[in-house]
Amino acid sequence: MQDLAELVDFLADKELRLTTAESCTCGLMASLLGDVPGCGQVLDSGFVVYSPEAKQGLLQVSPETIETYGLTSEEVASEMALGALQASVADIAVANTGVADDSEEDAGGTQCYAYALKDGEQRVCISETVKFEGSRVEIRKQAARHGLDQLPGKYRQLIQRLEKVKGSDLS
Repeated sequence: MQDLAELVDFLADKELRLTTAESCTCGLMASLLGDVPGCGQVLDSGFVVYSPEAKQGLLQVSPETIETYGLTSEEVASEMALGALQASVADIAVANTGVADDSEEDAGGTQCYAYALKDGEQRVCISETVKFEGSRVEIRKQAARHGLDQLPGKYRQLIQRLEKVKGSDLS
């Protein structure tokens, strides 16, 4: 998706409210959407949770998950996305956690995403890891844009997963 106005239109057409849960991108996804006229009808909230304490306190990420999988993990991103849905009135969430600079634990550019959808009491979540190249600022910009650009396709995958969950509940 090249134009973020298309994303706002997509979310509006599907009557979805979005929340973001951002670590490495530090609010950049929500900020990019804020540049689009009409974003207020689809953007519910944005959580910037850089520290482990913020992830735990605001989004209920388990300390055990952080300890077991590390901050840069799909497991942490998934708990962030589900926690953002719980802490907001949004229907869909995108979460990002990653590393923009090389560290002892992680290679720079590694970004973990999770996308979560709720329908009533049902919640489904999918995740992915992507590697970007460039400077710290370039990686953060690419990571934020990627998280937003993937939303329509991830929404379709989440709907399919939700239908499977609902189908299995009827059995």
